[in-house]
Amino acid sequence: MRTLISTAFVSLDGVVEAPGGEPGYRNSGWTFKDVEFLPEAFEIKGREQQEAGAMLLGRTSYESFSPVWPGMEEFADYKVMPKYVVSTTLKDDDLVSNWGPTTILRSLDEVAALKETEGGPLIVHGSATLNRGLSDAGLIDRYHLLVFPLLLGAGKRLFSDTDKDTQKLRLVEHEAYANGLQKNVFDVVR
Repeated sequence: MRTLISTAFVSLDGVVEAPGGEPGYRNSGWTFKDVEFLPEAFEIKGREQQEAGAMLLGRTSYESFSPVWPGMEEFADYKVMPKYVVSTTLKDDDLVSNWGPTTILRSLDEVAALKETEGGPLIVHGSATLNRGLSDAGLIDRYHLLVFPLLLGAGKRLFSDTDKDTQKLRLVEHEAYANGLQKNVFDVVR
């Protein structure tokens, strides 16, 4: 069975919207314009590429990443890695051809079935809506969070606001950096 890992840049108040400068969000680019860059704080991002067996994305994140990430040297390991996009509207013709094998999944049940296959961890980047659905369905096994010392207020949130039973997490790795970033790796307790 595969481990499903949600990885995110998140503000202290839970916002994950537009960390890299995507248009349309008033605080767009908050990860690089508001906090000093320290390479050691991002070590986990390289480790994720080395350890992941496949990438899982929602449609919006796929459409944002697929025109850019295939040509970026820092994401070279992801280029050849299998990708799965969860979407009810995306068509095979919408997929890019230069970013390795990509499969469209139409439901969270298909994600659950994918988790039952052999292979390395499934890593979810961005994909706020997908993350909330995966969490509500009990499909996330681990969180890799880089928490930025910012309060952004409005914006897409990583965590669901569904009224549900408490979900316990176990902190398995953490570090604080001089720029105020915190790395928190949590396993979901079942």
